[in-house]
Amino acid sequence: MSARVAVIGGGSWGTTVAHLCAYNTPTVLYVRNRAIAYAINHKRVNSRYLAGYFLHPDLRATTEIAEAVEGADVLIMAVPSQGFRNAVKQLSPYISNDTPVLSLAKGLENNTAMRMTEVVLSELSDRPVGVLTGPNLAKEIMSGYATAAVLAMTDQSATEQIYRVLAVNYFRIYIGTDVVGAEMAGATKNVIALASGIAEGLGAGNNTKAALITRGLAEMTRLGVAVGGNPLTFAGLAGMGDLVATCMSTQSRNRHVGERLGQGMSISKIVSSLGQVAEGVKSTPVVVALAKSLGVSMPIAETVQSIIDNEQSPAEALQALLDRPLTSEINF
Repeated sequence: MSARVAVIGGGSWGTTVAHLCAYNTPTVLYVRNRAIAYAINHKRVNSRYLAGYFLHPDLRATTEIAEAVEGADVLIMAVPSQGFRNAVKQLSPYISNDTPVLSLAKGLENNTAMRMTEVVLSELSDRPVGVLTGPNLAKEIMSGYATAAVLAMTDQSATEQIYRVLAVNYFRIYIGTDVVGAEMAGATKNVIALASGIAEGLGAGNNTKAALITRGLAEMTRLGVAVGGNPLTFAGLAGMGDLVATCMSTQSRNRHVGERLGQGMSISKIVSSLGQVAEGVKSTPVVVALAKSLGVSMPIAETVQSIIDNEQSPAEALQALLDRPLTSEINF
């Protein structure tokens, strides 16, 4: 019997993942906007987030969370990290006690610094939880370009179940068990993507951007290992793969925000004009605070925070990074 999938969140990535699932199994996408739901059901498009891309004809959208969640065999959460807990609370009365939950979010919760799988387990009964992450730009996937992702879960049965509903011929999935590392990589890479965008906005060369990406990966790995992640995870799709895609692609929202910061725009103006969530803006202070509490050095992340807070200009911040004292490259 086919597994019924519920995807919560109709942004570009949630819609894309729901589209992929619909190739394999009955899939319902929960969206808040009635116009978006109508367009998906009757025109096969989500013109707000994926204009010009047609969705699988078997994908169905609803604005009723109970309708989406009740009877679902797999629940996929495509909600930004700062609204994640509230969304879980809303659906909690309708989800079965053993339904596995997969997170697509790439951020940490404000105040608690919790990963999204931790948020799920704090609000719902104990169940299989995991994360799907990697270098996955929604519009490229909708165009049919080959890509890969990592599905990190510790429950083998749930992993196999979710793999079957997600895998299509151009979307290759690798499996892993390092949920902590995969989630931390997704949350921290957005901060480094802001830095890469800032360098782009300043007119920096490829040498500068390559250095930021490489040293940013070192920061991501240090923090991820400090909270229990496997360092090898950060060399894979969840870490280096996602970092490269997010830092280099013009489709990346976090890179876009960073580029505008580098050009001198204020963060408030950038965010108000964006129209979508750039997780790195909210994640940066959480990541910086967590690193400080654990004694982990993250100078690039701290620099991004200082620019967001208007404590330094982008040019001053870049020079401050270059003026740091002599240190070893490999310090694990």
